[in-house]
Amino acid sequence: MRWLNHTGNIKGGLFVLGIALIGVLLFYSQQLVNALRDDNRQIASLYAELITSAVAEQDDTNLDFIFENIIKKVQFPVIQSNTEGVPVSWRNLPESLDAPDEIRSIMDMMDRQNQPLPLIYTNTETGEQYTFGHLHFGDSGLIQRLIWLPYVEIGAIALFILLGFVGFSVIRNSEQRNIWVGMARETAHQLGTPVSSLLGWVAWLNDHPDKTGEILPEIKTDLGRLEQIGERFSKMGSEPKLSEIDASQMVQELVSYFNRRIPNMGKSVTIHNDVEPNVRIRANGTLLSWAVENIIKNGLDAIESNSGEIRVQLHQENNDVFISVRDNGRGIPRKHWRNIFRPGYSTKSRGWGLGLSLTRRIIEDLHQGQVFVAHSEPGKGTEIQIKLPQ
Repeated sequence: MRWLNHTGNIKGGLFVLGIALIGVLLFYSQQLVNALRDDNRQIASLYAELITSAVAEQDDTNLDFIFENIIKKVQFPVIQSNTEGVPVSWRNLPESLDAPDEIRSIMDMMDRQNQPLPLIYTNTETGEQYTFGHLHFGDSGLIQRLIWLPYVEIGAIALFILLGFVGFSVIRNSEQRNIWVGMARETAHQLGTPVSSLLGWVAWLNDHPDKTGEILPEIKTDLGRLEQIGERFSKMGSEPKLSEIDASQMVQELVSYFNRRIPNMGKSVTIHNDVEPNVRIRANGTLLSWAVENIIKNGLDAIESNSGEIRVQLHQENNDVFISVRDNGRGIPRKHWRNIFRPGYSTKSRGWGLGLSLTRRIIEDLHQGQVFVAHSEPGKGTEIQIKLPQ
């Protein structure tokens, strides 16, 4: 989880990327607008030539024909003005505009968008040229929509990001609350077995003060267990150190510890030890024992009757080591096989949903192994298996 230490850089990088994407979007849209404006200018230039040709013929019939049948077909607004800049004819303007001042205002705005084209008449006899007006043209509706398109897109994306951020913040805060509650319960769950055992030994010593020597080793074992729990939590979030350990001995000690303390849990459950001896792997012993312990505890919780059995197996196959825990508890429906490893998911009425999720992180993220439900059938039991590279 080292990337969490660089969240500031990640946010800065995402911000820069967002600005770059907006810049590219605006640049591309502007290029399209300029291309369409160039096309409109070429069309307007052609119309200007037609108008000057009609004027040269000194026949208003051709000029009227050009405006009614050619210029009227264009998709952008067009205004013809005289030499004094007074509009004399126009097309594709809102019908509500009829006052000269309003038309002049629209014409000025069109000139800011596109340079007006001069209407030049050439006297074929003398070769002299006369400018008798200008042809003004503006952006079509398509260009106007295209100009606003990137801003609409940016607004929609910004709104989507804002809603996503708000939703993500709500979910994150809820998950953080659940994690804190879950960690508190997981801590209580971890401390429950050794603490209850110590309380039991104290009560037993009160009744048998002369047998302190018999119980002292068990008390030391439970105190060592408390120390191990503290070490487990201190390693969370830090880079674990791997070393060669005797996996067989680790699993055997776990089974032995639980078998001696199960009577204090109010259940009659037997944990069978089917461990291949002298299997050594490279792992973090403290965290790996925590992962296996979580699976065993999950099996104990799954046994709802007062009696049951759990079988813990360990064997080596080629270059892999397999640890499996099989119980005869209530079982898991197949559709939930993957869900049980998700943080916060629990089938128990007072579950906290962190035990198996911690197991998965320990096995997969820290040891590059696998943990999965090998088999489960409702009412008959479950087998969870760990696969570790030796």
